[in-house]
Amino acid sequence: MPDPSTSEATPHDAPLRALYVNGTLKPSPEPSHTQGLMDRSIAILEHLGVEVDVLRAADHVLAPGVQPDMRAHGQARDDWPDLWPRVARADILVLGTPIWLGERSSVISRVIERLYAMSGQVNERGQYLYYGKVGGVIVTGNEDGVKHCAMGMLYALQHLGYVIPPQADAGWIGEVGPGKSYLDPGSGGPENDFTNRNTTFLSYNLVHVARMLQRAGGLPAEGNVRTAWDAGERPDPLRSGGPEGT
Repeated sequence: MPDPSTSEATPHDAPLRALYVNGTLKPSPEPSHTQGLMDRSIAILEHLGVEVDVLRAADHVLAPGVQPDMRAHGQARDDWPDLWPRVARADILVLGTPIWLGERSSVISRVIERLYAMSGQVNERGQYLYYGKVGGVIVTGNEDGVKHCAMGMLYALQHLGYVIPPQADAGWIGEVGPGKSYLDPGSGGPENDFTNRNTTFLSYNLVHVARMLQRAGGLPAEGNVRTAWDAGERPDPLRSGGPEGT
């Protein structure tokens, strides 16, 4: 049996797919400091044989709302339905954001809202659709807030059903205030050992956990099947007056 603690693929492993969503406020082709740090993680995943897709959310119209297609709810345009297949096929999702006023960007918040719009769907086992997928976060800025932004984003991902590996966030901030950003000459960002270590650990842990889940066939479909619950099935402890009655 393959050792699930390793990220190296065996001949029986299908290629893993990762999607990096950049929540910069700047549309292409403007340089993005967040993309600069994401690129370091992307290079590691590609080295490990992962197929990587990159999406800059600001290049698309993501209508506000928490429905799968907001065109059916009064919005003139919504690119989310066309982007959704790229999200759905990714085994690994990494959300990237700059920091503005100590918070994640409005763009990545919109992405999280649209991820939530799909969270009621189920997989072939009847579990919520994001079960068996892995999530992580990358944050950049020149003001405080890396851990605050990561905390909220990782909570959102796990609430939707993503598995969060150990140390699933990495970030960089310059001197607090209107200082240099990650890719600015002399910022020290690309050379920062703390950031590079955390980005490396994040990247490897994403692949380790995604490979473990892949080899296990996803999360066990026991006690967490939405379709079974809706059909009236309940886990035995509940039926026998166990934890619910204590």
